[in-house]
Amino acid sequence: MSSDQMRYRILGEDTSSAEEKLAKYTGEVDWSYLKAHYENGALFFVDPSLTLEEVGVAITADEKEAVQGWLKSADLVKIEALHANQWENSQQMFEALVVSPFVLCRPS
Repeated sequence: MSSDQMRYRILGEDTSSAEEKLAKYTGEVDWSYLKAHYENGALFFVDPSLTLEEVGVAITADEKEAVQGWLKSADLVKIEALHANQWENSQQMFEALVVSPFVLCRPS
């Protein structure tokens, strides 16, 4: 077989959309998992009108206008002490997605 005939492919080539790929990294966690991200200033609340994956795609694609629009409309909110204190001793579970360096979440 000549090198012209060889086809190089990544094993298990993933043809899913960016949102579908990010959905694989979405899961349910408790506050103890999120706390360190809050302390690092990297934890954001995503309004239920949006999916975590939708926001994650916008962040990874550097869609500044979309992200700034969500921040302005409070559909994307940086978690502050008020929320953290409320969740500190609760049994609240969260849907979360890591989009490095950020973590997106919402109570589940």
